[in-house]
Amino acid sequence: MRLSTENQNPATARIDKMSTLDMLAAINEEDAGVALAVSSALPEIARAVDTVAGSLRGGGRLFYVGAGTSGRLGILDAAECVPTFGASPEQVQGLLAGGKEAVFRAVEGAEDSEEMGRHDLRQRGFCRDDVVCGIAASGTTPYVIGALTYAKSIRARSIAICCNLEAPILALADVGIAVDVGPEVIAGSTRMKAGTAQKLILNMLSTAAMISLGKVYRNLMVDLQVTNRKLAKRALRLVMQLAESDEAQAAALLSATDNDVKTAVVMARLGITLTEARERLHQADGYLYRVIDDWDL
Repeated sequence: MRLSTENQNPATARIDKMSTLDMLAAINEEDAGVALAVSSALPEIARAVDTVAGSLRGGGRLFYVGAGTSGRLGILDAAECVPTFGASPEQVQGLLAGGKEAVFRAVEGAEDSEEMGRHDLRQRGFCRDDVVCGIAASGTTPYVIGALTYAKSIRARSIAICCNLEAPILALADVGIAVDVGPEVIAGSTRMKAGTAQKLILNMLSTAAMISLGKVYRNLMVDLQVTNRKLAKRALRLVMQLAESDEAQAAALLSATDNDVKTAVVMARLGITLTEARERLHQADGYLYRVIDDWDL
């Protein structure tokens, strides 16, 4: 099989002779087409979002599995779900061929073992309620193939993301997302356009899934975790805006709710106690609009 991710790009065939400005212009021009290429896969991405949301809603977990750049992007997306959406570290996890060491330095040969892909999922207690998302620019990475094969063997749901339209991993997944971004600026350097495409898809996948689970009200991250001063200030602004309160009142509400923005807003808007606010949100499955939908911003 001829991999499009390995092709030589005629537009940058003599990039080694270009001036710095022309070199950057060439890279930028190639990058400009990535978002358009991703748009062609929106129906498949939507199916993937619904698959992930369904699993998480039922108490399952999402596992990103990849090697090299692809795996690191999965780890990044998983890590960001915690402060942004209040997800637990266990709910969205990233598995990288070669383990933690490979985050900072390439571990040669780690991606070449299908058995390690199966092993790493088993080690995390991966089960039928969970969903695995295999990420591989070429779509041929053995580590990812092993993980997807294991998911299939236990009838767990699976997603594959790649940048070759005829990649083997597509046939192994319930939902296959293939985006052809064309040959890289530097032939085979899939950390570039392919990596950008994968990042865009992962952004969509986790963000849309979390929105569907009630982690966002309007376009505000009302389930954020206050883990630093920047997020503390954001939480304060959210309560001031959504509860129409002053800074002192918002701070008191956040203190009373252990920095839970949604509970603080419900207490203020409905004039109810902490216990009552938590119960209202529980009955609404955590969707803030179901509790305060009679109030329009």
